[in-house]
Amino acid sequence: MTDADTQAAPAMADNSLPLFYSKPEALNPIRHGSLGLAARADFSFARSAHAIPVMASEMPAAMRSYPIVFIGTAKAPVIITGVRQDENLFVDADGRWSEPHYIPAYVRRYPFILADESKTAGRLTLCIDRASERVVDELLAPFREDGGKMARFFNGTEPTEATRQALAFCNQFQTDFNATRAMIEKIDAHGLLAPRQSKVTLEGGEVLNLTDFQVVDEVVFNKLSDEAFLDLRKSGALGMLYCHLASSNSWASLVYQASIRKGARK
Repeated sequence: MTDADTQAAPAMADNSLPLFYSKPEALNPIRHGSLGLAARADFSFARSAHAIPVMASEMPAAMRSYPIVFIGTAKAPVIITGVRQDENLFVDADGRWSEPHYIPAYVRRYPFILADESKTAGRLTLCIDRASERVVDELLAPFREDGGKMARFFNGTEPTEATRQALAFCNQFQTDFNATRAMIEKIDAHGLLAPRQSKVTLEGGEVLNLTDFQVVDEVVFNKLSDEAFLDLRKSGALGMLYCHLASSNSWASLVYQASIRKGARK
């Protein structure tokens, strides 16, 4: 057996840009009139993300495949997708997400995002990450290997149906994000989160210790007063709590994915 290797659960980037995004720009028909989204599905951008944000509304689906924990000072809920730093065990070398595992909305939203471009609180603008390989120019379409299939962002000065759908998706994501934050604040107010670490043993005996994340302290949870329990139920946070606790069963799935990946390298 090798010596235990300690891996920190990833925190969200401390800089001003969220995970995956490096060059967000507000969509504009003048600036982006010839651009569109390549039709192919490609999750290569998430290949090095070993923890990904997840919303409360997604947890019933996500808990079947991934452990759900809380990270950082904001105690943001994330799914754990890898046991090593910068390795997502659910994205293969060709950018495919392993089936039948749930793909979180945070991933499906990319390369779109809502951002406050005007610096005016409350005004969010649909943006696109220009660094994304799926953002393509129709003028270069004939030279692409995929034959140039793309969904344009604009038809003249009007947004296309693809852009309207992206805006609707991002708006719903923002609504779910706000609801999730409110639930986290309620859970935290009752002192339910505690730091933990998890030890996983891979096939062959290699041991990894995952650290720097928080989970719900079941002892504290079970000692909640009736009043506190009712407060959590009214806030909608109970569903999140139960999904998080049930997701602990998915550590085994994660270890299995790690063993498959390790075996493929031999």
